[in-house]
Amino acid sequence: MDVMALIGIGLLTGVTTVLFGFGGGFVAVPVVVWADAALGADAMRVATATSALVMLVNAGFATAVTPRRVLLALRGGGPLLALLAAGGAAGALATRLAPAGPVRWAFVVYVALTIADLLLRPGFLRPRTREETPGGAPRPLPAVLGAPVGAVAAFLGVGGSVMTVPAMRRAGHPMRTATALANPLTLAVALPATAVSLGGAVVPGAADAPVHLAGLVDLRAASALLLGALPVIALLRRRPPRIPDRAHAWAYIGLLAAVTAVMVLGA
Repeated sequence: MDVMALIGIGLLTGVTTVLFGFGGGFVAVPVVVWADAALGADAMRVATATSALVMLVNAGFATAVTPRRVLLALRGGGPLLALLAAGGAAGALATRLAPAGPVRWAFVVYVALTIADLLLRPGFLRPRTREETPGGAPRPLPAVLGAPVGAVAAFLGVGGSVMTVPAMRRAGHPMRTATALANPLTLAVALPATAVSLGGAVVPGAADAPVHLAGLVDLRAASALLLGALPVIALLRRRPPRIPDRAHAWAYIGLLAAVTAVMVLGA
């Protein structure tokens, strides 16, 4: 039943990858914490590592099927992608060294602060219009954001989109574009984070728990999540739903709130 439940949640991660740019990792963290509860406090460490692999595959696939005209908005973003990758590697290394328990609550606190920021600070629920944006076009994300965004995303397993989507909204992009561009940015974070996680030492409690780990990655959970997610990504990229921009932004906040609640209630 656990595998079937993970496949079902994988369907949801496919939806969040396309509609919100999450790459699935943001949803995967609480799910893997639940599935690997037998690992105790180390379940959070395994969840963040597993989410990196899920994000890598989902974000890579979503990027591959995104129209080229949309991806052109990242033209000249090489330094940003490189710093995201560097931050992702640093964050994954930090996860291996940090106490597992506090990381869980850091996840909750960070996402709660993000929700408050999106609700209280202008620019997300109603992005700038072309008339309000200098030069009439959305601004590129500053490359200097790459390292801290990548580090936090990999350390907490939240995925870069929790930071990049709001930043792109405030730069003037509509939700449809901001969430689509979040996937290649998430890919830059997830690739080095996954490499570090696969090379990590297995947690001590894994020998006595029904968990199959490669490094810190739960291969069974990752495979089940991806089995559910990839067909959904392919379908929704071919026939993307039409969602009003403001409703799309509110749904993004609602999903952040739902996952935060799951993490708190499951503590």
